[in-house]
Order: sequence, then structure tokens, then C-alpha cells
Amino acid sequence: MAPPEQAEEKLAEGTLISHLLELRTRLVRILIAVAIVFTPCAVFSNRLYTALATPLLDQLPKGSSMISTSVTAPFSAPVKLALFVALFSSAPYVLHQIWGFVAPGLYRHEKRLAVPLVISSVALFYAGVAFAYLVVFPGLFQFLVATTPQGVRLMADMNEYLSFTLTMFLSFGIAFEVPIVVIMLILTGVVSPEKLKESRGYAVVGIAVIAAVLTPTQDAVSLAAMAVPMWLLYEAGIVAGRVLLKMRLEQQARNRGE
Repeated sequence: MAPPEQAEEKLAEGTLISHLLELRTRLVRILIAVAIVFTPCAVFSNRLYTALATPLLDQLPKGSSMISTSVTAPFSAPVKLALFVALFSSAPYVLHQIWGFVAPGLYRHEKRLAVPLVISSVALFYAGVAFAYLVVFPGLFQFLVATTPQGVRLMADMNEYLSFTLTMFLSFGIAFEVPIVVIMLILTGVVSPEKLKESRGYAVVGIAVIAAVLTPTQDAVSLAAMAVPMWLLYEAGIVAGRVLLKMRLEQQARNRGE
């Protein structure tokens, strides 16, 4: 009979191998899912790029167009966008696979807290991207075109425009996660809702600084377009955090009463 130490070592080794095999399986599933979504996106990549460029093209003077300073950009830029759209669209399934790998190691109360927060985080990130495309881009490009000096013809390069828009999408997606951060701070007891309300002035200054860091253009339009929603979401996070904290305290009181 093997000593207890060797038995425990074999058990730990077997557990590690099973975890690695499960991780490999889930990674393969993620890659297959992204590949499946990427295929139609690649087929219609030019249409996707045209849709992405529409907010700028609508604001350019008559006769103006986008340009390509690289021989390969007319092919590579739409394909890059198709890959981004595939990753973006596959995010719920990717997170589902990650959750399936992580969830068995969590306690029940951690699962109850994590599920709605993950779902809310994804929804808010999508909302940030949609807000950037539908609200920010038209106003921003109108402002940039209107302020172009006389004698200068604004012509955007395909690759630069793609990099700029993807950066803006990422920035606004991250900015819209403010309520999740606020709620987590409240539920973990790091800070109370009352303290957050009292510190509103500091929060507004911090939001302005974060908006200045996240926005690549550093102009007044994009700064305001990011800072104002972040402040509103900060306030919404305080309200939601207070409600969730109250519900948790009431549940704990009921459990003690039982």
C-alpha cells in the first residue's frame, strides 16, 4: 500500500491533469466558435468596413473619400475588422466557457454574485460600444470636419481610421463598466454608498481624468461624451449598490431569524 504522501501526490497530479485537459477542451471550443463566426464576417468584411466608416463618410465634404497609404490595407483592414467583430460577437460564448471552467471552484454565494455581474459587465460593454458608434462618432466627426483649417483636405487612412475606432470602442466599453466597479466596492465593504455620495466632487474630477486618458483625440466633444455618461453611470452604480446591499442585509437578518 502506497504511503499517504504518495497517494495525495498522485491525487493532486491527477486533478491537475484533469484541469489542464478541461482547459484545453474549452480553449478549443472557443477557437472553433470564433472561427465559425469569423467565416461569414470575412466574407462580408468590405461591407463591415463600409458600415464602420459611414459616420466619417457622412461628414466628409463632397468628393472626399478615405485613402489607403498601404498596398495591402484595402484587404488587411477589413479582415482585421472581421476578426474584431467575430471576437466581439463571440464574447458571450467565450465567457460562458470561462465560467464553466471557473465556477466549480467557487462557493454558492460567490456564484450568485458573479453571474449577474458578469452578464451586466458584458451588456454594459456592448452598450459603450453602441454609444460610441451611434452617438459619439457622428458628433465627433462633424466637429473635426467643421474645424479643419481652410485649404486642408481631410482624408482619413483606412488603417489609421480602423485603429482609431477600435480604440474608441474599447475606451467607451471600459468606461461603461463604472457601475460594476462601484457596486463591487459597495458589496465588498470597501466603501459605503454614503461615502461615495460625499466624495462625488472627487469622483467627478477622477472621471474627467480617466476620460482624458481613455479618449485618443483629447478634444472637448469626445471628452464630454465620455465623462458625462461615466458620471451618470457612477450615480446609477451608487443607487444599485445601495439596493443590493439592503437586500443582502435583509437576507442575512432573515437567515439569523430562522
